[in-house]
Amino acid sequence: MLADVQNLFIRIHMLHLAQTEDLTVSDVLTRLEALDYRVGEREVKQELERLTQENFLTSHNEQFSITGAGIDEFKEIQTVLNTVCSEVGETNKV
Repeated sequence: MLADVQNLFIRIHMLHLAQTEDLTVSDVLTRLEALDYRVGEREVKQELERLTQENFLTSHNEQFSITGAGIDEFKEIQTVLNTVCSEVGETNKV
């Protein structure tokens, strides 16, 4: 998978995880590696910081939690993903 595409999926997963718990770099890294993402600690921290700069997460100590804007963004992403998944799932395999 191209790095840019992987980064988008990682961001989506981070917002998803943040719906139910505060995030730490090490916890996110472990979860992403379990999903077969090729990512390092530095990249995870950078993505968490980007989401914070975009006001989708807020940082406190070493933890990140989702904001109202992050919840709204994730809901929009879910809507688009549902459309994409249903459309792609209907196409014939090549």
